[in-house]
Amino acid sequence: MIMKYYFKKERKDKKTKDKSKASEIPFYFFNMSSIRVFRLHNNNLHGSLPQELCHYLPQLEIFDISYNYFDGNIPRQIDNCTLLKKLCLAENSFTGSIPKEIGVLSNLEMLQLFDNDLSGLIPRNIFNMSSLIYLYLNNNSLSGSLPKDMGCGLPNLKYLFLYENKLVGNIPNSISNASELNNLELNSNKFSGTIPSTLGNLRNLEFLQLEGNNFTTGAHTSELDFLTSLTNCRKLKYLILPNNSFYGKLPKSIGNFSTSLLYFDASFCKIDGNIPLELGNLSNLLDFKLEGNNLSGHIPKTINGLQNLQGMTLSDNALQGSIIDEICEIRSLNVLSLGGNKFSGMIPACLGNLTSLGYLYVDSNKLTSVIPSSLWSLKDILRVNLSSNALTGVLPYEIQNWRAITWMDLSRNQISGSIPTTIGGLQTLESLSLAHNKIEGPIPESLGEIVSLQGLDLAQNNLSGVIPKSLKLLRDLKFINLSYNRLEGEIPSGGPFKNFTAQSFMHNEALCGNPRLQVPPCREKTRHGLNLLWIKIVLPIILSTILVSFCIILLLWKRKLVGNPAQRELSTLGVPRRISYYELVKATSGFDESNLIGKGSFGSVYKGMLSNGMMVAVKVFNLSLEASSKSFDVECDAMCNLRHRNLVKLITSCFNDDFKALIMEFMPNGSIENWLYSHNNFLDFLQRLNIMIDVASALEYLHHSSPISVVHCDIKPSNILLDENKVAHVADFGIAKLLDEGQSKTHTNTLATLGYIAPEYGSKGTISIKGDVYSYGILMLEMFTRKRPTDDMFSAGLSLKNWVIDLMPQVTEILDSNLLQQEQQLFDDIKRYASTILKLGLNCCADLPEARISMTDVVASLNKIKMAFMHTAMEKATK
Repeated sequence: MIMKYYFKKERKDKKTKDKSKASEIPFYFFNMSSIRVFRLHNNNLHGSLPQELCHYLPQLEIFDISYNYFDGNIPRQIDNCTLLKKLCLAENSFTGSIPKEIGVLSNLEMLQLFDNDLSGLIPRNIFNMSSLIYLYLNNNSLSGSLPKDMGCGLPNLKYLFLYENKLVGNIPNSISNASELNNLELNSNKFSGTIPSTLGNLRNLEFLQLEGNNFTTGAHTSELDFLTSLTNCRKLKYLILPNNSFYGKLPKSIGNFSTSLLYFDASFCKIDGNIPLELGNLSNLLDFKLEGNNLSGHIPKTINGLQNLQGMTLSDNALQGSIIDEICEIRSLNVLSLGGNKFSGMIPACLGNLTSLGYLYVDSNKLTSVIPSSLWSLKDILRVNLSSNALTGVLPYEIQNWRAITWMDLSRNQISGSIPTTIGGLQTLESLSLAHNKIEGPIPESLGEIVSLQGLDLAQNNLSGVIPKSLKLLRDLKFINLSYNRLEGEIPSGGPFKNFTAQSFMHNEALCGNPRLQVPPCREKTRHGLNLLWIKIVLPIILSTILVSFCIILLLWKRKLVGNPAQRELSTLGVPRRISYYELVKATSGFDESNLIGKGSFGSVYKGMLSNGMMVAVKVFNLSLEASSKSFDVECDAMCNLRHRNLVKLITSCFNDDFKALIMEFMPNGSIENWLYSHNNFLDFLQRLNIMIDVASALEYLHHSSPISVVHCDIKPSNILLDENKVAHVADFGIAKLLDEGQSKTHTNTLATLGYIAPEYGSKGTISIKGDVYSYGILMLEMFTRKRPTDDMFSAGLSLKNWVIDLMPQVTEILDSNLLQQEQQLFDDIKRYASTILKLGLNCCADLPEARISMTDVVASLNKIKMAFMHTAMEKATK
C-alpha cells in the first residue's frame, strides 16, 4: 500500500514537463526484494533508473514504467534480473543505446522500448532471444542494418515493430525462420533492395507494413513478384506498401490473395500498367488504394466483385475511359477517389444509389454534361470534389439535401445559373468553392446562415449585386475570394472582414469601402441624386407601405369585431404559416395527460399532431411561477438563432398574457435518461459513444461557433433527447446564458441540477462555457457507468467522479454491466476503449475551470476513439 500511495500521481501531458524537478526514484527506500510484478505505467514520474535496479528487485518478472518521463540510460546491469519476462520502458525519454545485456535475459518474452530517444545499433544478441514474443523498438533513432540470420534465433516472435527509425539495408531472407510472425512493421526507415520472396513462408502473417522506404523491383522482372509470394500468406489482412519505388506492374496473381485480405495500399509506388482483372476476386477487401502511380487503361468491370469494399482510391494516375456503372454495384462504398486521371464522359447517375457514399472525388478529369440529379439525394455525403472538369447545368434547389456536407468544390467547370438560396441549409459546410464558373445573379443572403463556414471562393464568375452583410456573422470564416465578378456597393466591415485583404475583392465593377482594400471610399449620394431617388423609388415605396398597412389594420379590426375573443395567435419565429391556439389544443387533446411526455421546473411538455400531420412537442410554461416567464424569454432568445443538427429545433412560439408555449420538433425516442434507467431499453457501447459525440458537437457549436456564445447551464440526461435514428439533440435552454462578444463568463442566481453543477457555479454563481464542460464530463461518466451522480451510494465525501478515479484500474467494476454482458465478443475491447473515454470524462470535470479541456478537443478525441473501436469491431466481425 505504501508503494501504491507514493507513486499514484496524476498523468500530465509531456509538453508541460518540468525537467528541473526530475530526480531519481529512491527504489532502495522500500524492501522490495520479493517483488515479482512492478507496474507504474501511465503516471507522471520523472528521473532516471539506478544501475542497481536489479539489486533491489532480484525476483522481478514484470517491470513496466512505460508512459512516464524517465530519462537517462537504460541500466546495463539489467541482466541481473534473470527472471525478467516483460520489460516495458516505452513512452519515456531514455537516451543512449540499447544495452546488449538485455540480450542475455533468457526468459524475456516482451521488450517494449518504443517512443524514446534511443540511438545506435540494435544489439545482435537481441535477435537470438528464443523466448521473445513481442519486440517493440519503433519511434527511436536506431541505425544500422538487420543481421542476415535475424530470423533464425526468434522462433517464437509474433510482433516485430521497428518502424520510424533510421535502419538501412535489405530485409534478410532468413526472416522467414521467424515462422510465428503475426505483425511485421518496418515502415518509415531507409530499407532498400527487393522485398524477399521468403516473406511468403510466414503463414501466420496478418499485418505487413513496409511504407516509406526505398524498396524496388528486381531488374530481371517488370512485375511486383513479391506480391505473388505473399499470396501464400493465407491469413494476411493488411498489406501496406506506400511511398516506395517499385517501378513495376501489378501481377495477375494479385487475385490469388486469400479472402482474408482486408486492406491493400500501394500508393505512390511508381506502379505502371493496367489494373488486373483478377482484382475482382478479393471479395472481402475493405479498402483499396493505388493513388499517385502511373496506372493506365480502364477500370476493369470485374471491380463489382469487391462487394464489401468501403474505400477505392485511384486518384492521380493516367486511367482513362468512362467511370463504369459497375462501381455502383458496390453498395458498401464510402470513399470513391478518382481525381487526377483522364476519365471522360458523364458522371454515372447510378452513383446516387450508393447511400453509404461519404466521399466523392472525381476532380481534374475530362468529364462533361450536367451533374446527375440523383447525386443530390445523397443526404449523408460529407465531401465532394467535382472541380476542374467541363460540367455544365445549374445548381438545383435540391442542393440543400446535402445536409451533412462539410467540404464542396465545384470550381473550374462551366456551371451557370444562380446560387440557390437553399444553400443556406448546409449547416455543417466548412469549405465552399464555386470559382471559375459562369454563375450569375446575387450572392444569396442565406450564405450567412452557414455558421460553420471557414472558406468561401466565388471568384471568376458573373456575380452581381452587393456583398451580403449577413456574411459578417460567420465567425469562423478565415478565407474569402470574391474577385473577378461584377459586384458593387460597400464591402462589409467588422467580423471576419477585418482580416481580409484586397486580393479577396479585386476586379469588381463598383465596390467601395475601406481604402486598405484598394477600393474607393463609399460616398454619400448628392442632393440631386437623393431627390431623384426620393421621387422615383422611396416615395412610391412609402405610399404603398402606408396603403398596405391601412388595409391590414382595417382587416384586423374587422376580425376583432366578429372573431372569437379566445383566439390566440402564434408568433412565427420563421415558420411558413400561423397556427391557432385551438389547433394546439386539438393537437394535444386539450393538453391531456395521455400526451404528457415530461415535466420540468417551469412547465410541462406534451406531444401533439398538427392538422398537417406533423408531430410536435409543445412546452407549456407554468405562469404561476415568476421565473417561468423569464425562462420562456431566455429559451426564445437562445434557440431562435441557433441551428445545429444536435440541437432540438424550435419551430415557433405561442404567447400572450395568459399563455406561453414553445413548439419544437418531436423526439420519438425520448431522453437518454429513459434509455439508461429503463429495464426495457438498452444502448450498446457504440450508441452511447455516438450520443456523447452528438452532445459534444452541440456544445462545441454553442461555445465556439454559434452567432453568440451560449452556456447551456443544465446538461443532464433528461435534457438529451433522441430522434428516430437515436441521434442526440440537446434541449431545454430555460436557464441558458448568452455571453456578449468578448465576455468569457458571467454570474447567476439560478441553480442548475445538483450533481452536474461545476464547483465554481455552485459556490460563486460563476457561469462560463467551462461549466458546461464539467457537466458534460459528469454526463459521460454516468453514460458508461449507469450511476447517477445523486445515487445514494455517493455520500460522506464520495462522489461519482472520485468513485471512478479510485476504481479506474479495475474498469469492469465501474462499467455498466449491461455493456459487458450484451457484447461478449468485444468484452476486452469495450474495457479498453471505455477506460479511455472515462479518462476523457475526468479531464472534462477537473475541479479548476482552466484545467478542463475544450469541447473541440473532446469531439476530436471521441471521433478517434470511435474510428478505432469500429475498426476493431469490423476486424472481429470478419473473422
